[in-house]
Amino acid sequence: MYYVHQHLGIKQVVNMDNTALINLAPVLKVMLLGLCVALGPISWWWLKNGQAQSTKRLQTLTFLTLFLTFDLIIFGAFTRLTDSGLGCPDWPGCYGSASPWGAHAHITAAQNDMPTGPVTHTKAWIEMLHRYLATSVGVLIMVLTAFTWLSKYKSHAASHSHNDNGNNVRMLADYQINATALINPWWPSFSLFWVCVVGAFGALTVTWKLFPAIVTLHLLGAMLLFALLCKQAAMYKVASSQTMIVGISAQERLALWLTFGLLWLQMALGGWVSTNYAVLACNTFPTCQNSWWPAMDFESGFTLWRELGLTASGGNISFSALTAIHYSHRIAAYLVLMALFGLSWVLRKNPSMRSSAHWLAGLAIWQLITGLSNVILDWPLIAALSHTAGAAALVLIMTWILSTTTVERTLTFSIQSNSKRNIKHKSGDFVEHPL
Repeated sequence: MYYVHQHLGIKQVVNMDNTALINLAPVLKVMLLGLCVALGPISWWWLKNGQAQSTKRLQTLTFLTLFLTFDLIIFGAFTRLTDSGLGCPDWPGCYGSASPWGAHAHITAAQNDMPTGPVTHTKAWIEMLHRYLATSVGVLIMVLTAFTWLSKYKSHAASHSHNDNGNNVRMLADYQINATALINPWWPSFSLFWVCVVGAFGALTVTWKLFPAIVTLHLLGAMLLFALLCKQAAMYKVASSQTMIVGISAQERLALWLTFGLLWLQMALGGWVSTNYAVLACNTFPTCQNSWWPAMDFESGFTLWRELGLTASGGNISFSALTAIHYSHRIAAYLVLMALFGLSWVLRKNPSMRSSAHWLAGLAIWQLITGLSNVILDWPLIAALSHTAGAAALVLIMTWILSTTTVERTLTFSIQSNSKRNIKHKSGDFVEHPL
């Protein structure tokens, strides 16, 4: 088994047996359990939208997958914060079984040896439920990819159907199929590829025993998957004319991208704080350890390729290194908050962007409150989960804004270009979708 001991507020994993880190024997059973979890939302989706138009079906499935991916991110944070990441010390199963039920004897023995260790019945179930949910999200993305390509094929076939005179013309009468054609199926295809990458990092998180760089990349990968699905959801909204493209200035567009970049940097720093258990290195605010500039070891703290709790040379990481990790995240938070409030102030001047601006400001305040709660209230679980949820919500809002805005000159040119490509037919005028 593996046990965890405390050193300067962080946890170190120590190998105590010869448990195989990768055991593929239960892989099919684990996949089947993930499929069973996915059948619930898939069945609901089909019963509600089976008779709907292609665009409506795909739009609903995209939003459903987006919602479950958000849940997966939060549950992943819960798994990490409850120290359940090694609840099953092998992958993809638990001691070679598809569920903790089959590993009951192994888990009991490990729990009896160390009741507060990483392997307990509760932690094993938390870890395996996380894996089942991750597999179900992968199944949903597979279904989304398959149906998007199928709709693309149907749209292509419809566009080359014959009219009554036998001439080969482009048919735009079925708007829903035509709108579906505007959604490039390579988007869900890349999402399918990326969810496999995220899953691989999840496997490495277990087999490399909470290696900080791997855990942080796992978190960032999940956030990127969330952003990809959000992009597709926004595209469907625009294609169905439920959301309009808003023209903004080039300066505002640049400010959006810069703020988005700062947000990703801050999430990387936040993940680094969490994976190194450095949240409580600063237990006062606005100072840290009652000092505006406490003793900090940035070199050791930000040596990326090292084991948990250790320096690159193999020694125990110092408290000053943990302080450097925490304080860097706090300083960056000030920059991100100023950028979010500034961006919100600029966007609210545009009536079409006022709601998005309010969301940005509200989520910035939410992150400030939940972040302070982690320090002042001694890192309660609910505060940490709320902080992660707020970060995911900011990714959602920022991705949505970037997907539904464009520089005013580009928007004008697009409208003019499309107006020239209107198709005229004897039976009436067919106008292409402005996208």
